[in-house]
Amino acid sequence: MLACVVNVSEGRSRVVLDALAGAVGNALLDLHVDPHHHRAVLTLVGEDAPRAVAAEAVDRIDLRRHTGAHPRLGAVDVAPFVPLAGSTMDEALAARDRFAAWLAGELRVPAFRYGPDGPSLPEVRRAVRRRRPDAGGPLPHPTAGATAVGARGVLVAYNLVLADPDLRRARAAAAAVRGPAVRALGLQVGAEVQVSLNLVAPSEVGPAEAFDAVAALVAVGRAELVGLLPGSVLHAVDPDRWEALDLAADRTIESRVAATRPR
Repeated sequence: MLACVVNVSEGRSRVVLDALAGAVGNALLDLHVDPHHHRAVLTLVGEDAPRAVAAEAVDRIDLRRHTGAHPRLGAVDVAPFVPLAGSTMDEALAARDRFAAWLAGELRVPAFRYGPDGPSLPEVRRAVRRRRPDAGGPLPHPTAGATAVGARGVLVAYNLVLADPDLRRARAAAAAVRGPAVRALGLQVGAEVQVSLNLVAPSEVGPAEAFDAVAALVAVGRAELVGLLPGSVLHAVDPDRWEALDLAADRTIESRVAATRPR
């Protein structure tokens, strides 16, 4: 089974969010919405659901009127395919390439590929103005921009909101904890300031380790798990810390997949 974690540039309109979720039915494992980032993260299964979400997003989101704390390329900003148990990275790469070709051909949205066989997502973001898309024409879609389509292993997206909204200290903490297993940014999010983390090797640096590393540098007010995490990562954390770290047994990929199966 493949998952696809589609990040769309919409986090405020309930009408649009309901349309995106309604387009995929039981293929939706999780929907995380952030109005300050003006972004939603839909965790989906299969290859049909990401196409349905992309079609709705391109039809309904006009990036020319978009403002938000999170960097973005397009209405469908990022769409990584992730191999779950029983699937391989080769299958995720093939799904990525099919989705990129479909996105460019059917929706006229240029696609930049990333993954283990090419650039990383941060490298795509940095070079997007200097390189031609891997699928589609050289110019962005007039309202939907472009999309980074990827293949990757499971990661954990995790935000740590500082007790004191000091952007300078958040950026310094992000720089200090950033490394091969952790991507980090310090961001102003409304009245709050956060260290926004992608734990790209969560078996090495999971939520507890990330929280402790940031908290050693600056006071953390609260934690926020974005989307889902693997059960193995959850169970590596002391259950007594789950609530403070914004973790729970029903927020694992495995629990949501099991919930979609007929009883």
